[in-house]
Amino acid sequence: MPDLTPVIAACTRWLLNAYPPPAGALNRALAEVQARQAVTLAGTLRYPTDMDVQLLDLLGPGGADRLDWLTGGDPHPDDTAWRTWVDETLVSWAACLLADPTLVTNAHLALSDTEHHTGPEALRRLTDPGTHDAEAAALLRHPDLLEPVAALHRRQLVDRLNVEGAQTV
Repeated sequence: MPDLTPVIAACTRWLLNAYPPPAGALNRALAEVQARQAVTLAGTLRYPTDMDVQLLDLLGPGGADRLDWLTGGDPHPDDTAWRTWVDETLVSWAACLLADPTLVTNAHLALSDTEHHTGPEALRRLTDPGTHDAEAAALLRHPDLLEPVAALHRRQLVDRLNVEGAQTV
């Protein structure tokens, strides 16, 4: 069975590096869960069938170069191997989902159109973040900070979800 795990892990790591949580292990863990849930949901929608995932494995996700340039990130030369597994579209879609609760609701409903179903409990911190979740992911969920990344592929996500009136650039 095809697996998105390496791409999800790399995209999650990229988001946490670009939009870090406040200091502390609990904040890091709560922000990581939210980022991972957003990337997982984005991945499920972007690669809805096992064949899509197999094609991603064959062709590769593309890497983080443009995202790093866009956000002003300057990765350390020894910190590049995992960046090749970053999928720009997934990061962009995840940024859209983190910043817009309406898109999360529509994306969650669209899961039934995929071969990879995720139950509502698997996305609880993304769909219904508590106070601690919101504090831990203040930068990760800030619409203005996420906008440059979210704008890259928002139109594709909006089209995929058939959402009318969603913020588009």
